[in-house]
Amino acid sequence: MYTGENEQGLRKIMDLTRLISLVLLSLHCYYYCYKAFEGWGWTTPLTDRLLSNLSHTGLFKTLLRSKVFALLFLCISLMGVTGRKEVKLHFKEAGAYLVLGLVLYFGSIGLFYAHLPLETGAITYMAVNGIGYLLVLSGGTLFSRMLSLKLGNQDVFNREAETFPQEERLLKNKYSINLPARYNLKGKWRRSWVNIINPFRGLLVLGSPGSGKTWFVIREVIRQHLEKGFALFVYDFKWDDLTRFTYQCFLKNQKQFKGSPQFYVLQFDDLERSHRSNPLDPLLLRDLTDAAESARIILLALNREWIRKQGEFFVESAINIVTAVIWFLRKHENGKYCTLPHVIELMQVDYDALFTVLRTQPEIGVLVNPFISAYLHDAMEQLEGQMAAAKISLARLSSPGLYYVLSGNDFTLDINNCSAPKVLCLGNNPQKQQVYGAVLSLYVSRLIRMVNQKGGIPSSLVFDEFPTLFLNNMDTLMATARSNAVATTLSVQDFSQLRKDYGRDGADVILNITGNVITGQVTGDTARQLSERFGRILQNRTSVSVNRMDTSLNQSLQLDAAIPPSRMAALSSGEFVGMVADDPHQTMELKAFHCKLLKERKAGEKKVDLPVVQKVTAEQVQQAYLKIKKDIEAVINEVAAKVNKDPGQTHLRIMKN
Repeated sequence: MYTGENEQGLRKIMDLTRLISLVLLSLHCYYYCYKAFEGWGWTTPLTDRLLSNLSHTGLFKTLLRSKVFALLFLCISLMGVTGRKEVKLHFKEAGAYLVLGLVLYFGSIGLFYAHLPLETGAITYMAVNGIGYLLVLSGGTLFSRMLSLKLGNQDVFNREAETFPQEERLLKNKYSINLPARYNLKGKWRRSWVNIINPFRGLLVLGSPGSGKTWFVIREVIRQHLEKGFALFVYDFKWDDLTRFTYQCFLKNQKQFKGSPQFYVLQFDDLERSHRSNPLDPLLLRDLTDAAESARIILLALNREWIRKQGEFFVESAINIVTAVIWFLRKHENGKYCTLPHVIELMQVDYDALFTVLRTQPEIGVLVNPFISAYLHDAMEQLEGQMAAAKISLARLSSPGLYYVLSGNDFTLDINNCSAPKVLCLGNNPQKQQVYGAVLSLYVSRLIRMVNQKGGIPSSLVFDEFPTLFLNNMDTLMATARSNAVATTLSVQDFSQLRKDYGRDGADVILNITGNVITGQVTGDTARQLSERFGRILQNRTSVSVNRMDTSLNQSLQLDAAIPPSRMAALSSGEFVGMVADDPHQTMELKAFHCKLLKERKAGEKKVDLPVVQKVTAEQVQQAYLKIKKDIEAVINEVAAKVNKDPGQTHLRIMKN
């Protein structure tokens, strides 16, 4: 321990050794320059007798020996020096003093043997010898004042301290997704694996545009799940990039399916490469609540601001009237005209015909009675407000191309059917996402209801740019999908997107119930929330305190964020952080990771054209569009004729003077 007595004793030893060094050097100069000292009259019998005795020891046998002993005692004295530390001192400065001093100290031997006058040579030799000695002393003192910690060359961004061990084992099973990677541990790069051994617990992929989430993660999910024989649904926001890749992987892995797999595409721009499907298929609408859910999804997807206004009068009124129209078409002729285009057209007819038709179905009486009452009591401003909210929203979907796709029925949405597994790609268009997104939201909602049931094969639902869809029951799907072997993958650019479209509560639920999280570059609240989720690690901390008298250096271990928000904000493309979930039968101690994902195989290099489903002409599309309008006219005329002929139903007719 450092006590006052020990420090004082150390100083005495240092002073003694340095004094011995100085005495030896002085005796050396006196011995070898004796004639000069004698000429100056600086000799005494005492010093002469002392030198005579020392000469018998062999210390002055050679010129170099005594110089070396003097330098040796100087070095011993310097070993105990604890000078005041300075951060700005460098090895170059101290080394320059030391090297120059040694050169002069030992180079003075050449001056000694030079043919110089006696007194001039002695003075020159002693001066150079002394200067060299002092420079060595200064250099050694500077070395003792330097900090062993090179603060100027430290990792200013603390990258090395924030590294931590990661999973290097490849953990595979029949459902897993395994992404090869490499990571940095204390300055050394090592190979690792991101093992998503249980994709049924949900996978959330975040990252700003260009962070590489689609190329490094989403494509690997699609490829590896198709290799394992999963039924697959892909929401392709920027059609047809992911769709082409999915089709190529599907062609390579058809033999992995037990049944006879089929590939389907739904989109509204290239009708020749799109199949047709009716999201309001009568088989999917088992009761009135199914119709109400469909109406809510389509209207909220068309009007995102209504999500935060659910429960308000005009919002609920619009949902109720659309629900009534859907359920009427579901019950009329066993659902022959139950399609979204027919719903849109029926909503546009005049009030007398619409309310008369709807009153013929007793089950929806409670839904339409408030509208009829307002109509009969001339509350037209209120009625127009209620009806316009629904009619104007649905009118945005009135398009021949949409009508053509929505009115067909080429396949069903049960993609995980054991006997007929399907791979389905839904394509959107960023320039028309508000309209197309609403229809696709309805498709996805009906598909989820059918997939999330027991008895099907394992299925994977992949959503690229998930916030462009509105799904009212996504949290329920992610909470219950594990027991039904449904793997859900959501791609989001930033958590604020979810909050904007789903509200704070809905977005928090999606983030918190997701078991696997992979994120590229993110900032703000997203980075802060994820940093807390990834936890803390022990990190070395070094602090230096420099004052007038002394310098102190403190090192400690502190718990700090393993992946701070600033680190996530500075991630490069292809660099990801995250945390994965494990299973009881396949546990992982190291769940967090910060790595560079590797693309070992370049899947998708060979471009494959999507197949043409059928040749479609503009005349066919227009005919389908006009046929739907004629169908609604026929339904209205048919119902009106029945009401007029049946005396028991004449009270249902609405005629306002």
